[in-house]
Amino acid sequence: MLDIQFIRDNKDLIKEAVTNKQLDIKIVDRLLDVDEKRRASQQKVDSLRQQKNKLGKDDREKGRELKEKLKEVEPVLRELEDEFQNLMLQIPNPPADDVPIGKDESGNQVVKTWGEKKKFDFKPLAHHELAKNNDWYDSERAVRIAGSRAFFLKGDLVLLEQALLSYALKKMVGLGFTPMSVPWMVNKEALVGTGYFPWGEEDHYHTQDGQGLIGTSEVSLTAYHKGEMLTHKDLPIKMCGMSPCFRREVGSYGKDTQGFFRVHQFTKVEMVIYTEANEETTRKWHDKMLTISEELLQDLGLSYQVLLMCSGDMGAGQRRKYDIETWFPGEDSYRETHSDSYFNDFQSRRLNIRYQDEKGEKHFVYTLNNTVAASPRLLAGILENYQQKDGSVKVPDVLQPYMGKDVMGK
Repeated sequence: MLDIQFIRDNKDLIKEAVTNKQLDIKIVDRLLDVDEKRRASQQKVDSLRQQKNKLGKDDREKGRELKEKLKEVEPVLRELEDEFQNLMLQIPNPPADDVPIGKDESGNQVVKTWGEKKKFDFKPLAHHELAKNNDWYDSERAVRIAGSRAFFLKGDLVLLEQALLSYALKKMVGLGFTPMSVPWMVNKEALVGTGYFPWGEEDHYHTQDGQGLIGTSEVSLTAYHKGEMLTHKDLPIKMCGMSPCFRREVGSYGKDTQGFFRVHQFTKVEMVIYTEANEETTRKWHDKMLTISEELLQDLGLSYQVLLMCSGDMGAGQRRKYDIETWFPGEDSYRETHSDSYFNDFQSRRLNIRYQDEKGEKHFVYTLNNTVAASPRLLAGILENYQQKDGSVKVPDVLQPYMGKDVMGK
């Protein structure tokens, strides 16, 4: 959420942001119109209340008149307030100045590549073929039990998954992040607060109690200090969560139906940071978080490219975003495995997370989040890059102590 005064003072900038993020530009004019009516209605209500409060005990007739007028105007104000709040939640965060403008993924810019693309003296298989051949993966039985995009992982692939997640979590603890186990079901306020609602509501699963299943532990971690006042000494706050994640994958019909790259349920290690209200400080952390994810891929010996995402391929709340795409030799393509974003105070305003600086002034914290490791997506990359001619898969060196073996399969 943005400050309404900022929106009033920067109408053209906000309209440009809405356009560049492929959203409905009419929402801006509607918001400002409702805002003007809301303020006029508030003044009317305040004036009537002040008049009523000034009346003496003998002015009963006048008091009754004012009371009746308030009965007419207060419901109007409440309706305008409700509409105002709803519209405010639909205004996106303007992209940072250096974000490329584009309608979709074709506007993203490759800013870095690392590592040599793996070469083989045989035709490399896709991850799901390797996994099936070694009896590490069963989609047919899973689909019968749980529907499309369901899967079983089996045997060594389960152990590799646990090795990867454990390695990622240990790495984050070593970097000073607090490891946290998080709620998987959260109240709507947490999803609205982190900006996943209203835009991504259809892609979330809902419980009969009105809660939502998280699509990432970012939701729970970012909302952790909801409604709290922190101090400058608390910052930066560095949190790391490992949790199941659930996504309906709306709009991906027919996309990535083979294997376990795009699924409804997965596990992810995620990092979230609160910083002071300073964009320069936040951008430094944004790049630092990118470096952490890069280091993980380098530790695993996986080549990758870093993309600076364009305006049309970012979330509504994101100010700036990097994606990392890891090389998948079995598919002869780079595939997205990590996403690194910062928001300034967009999320913290919605969640009311503030801090007091050294002078006693109050500010909303700035928030960031980034993928550390997502499974089974990253598992797929490991399988394709470490496959051997006989159909077995070498275990990356850094994961061998966790696995207790150096080769999986045949």
